[in-house]
Amino acid sequence: MKKLILASASGIALFGLAACSDTDGTTTQAVPGDVPPLEQPADPNAAPADPMTPPPAAPDVPPVE
Repeated sequence: MKKLILASASGIALFGLAACSDTDGTTTQAVPGDVPPLEQPADPNAAPADPMTPPPAAPDVPPVE
């Protein structure tokens, strides 16, 4: 039983090291600050484009006894 626990812990550690390794050769670049955002923030005082309609009324069903 100890060997199974030790093997499981070793496997988890190995997967953790493999996931965190940095050998894929890719690089990342920062976004320049002068690029405008893709979307403008919404106006908090704007009226909704399509106001919600109330849900239809439930039919009158007698309670089950």
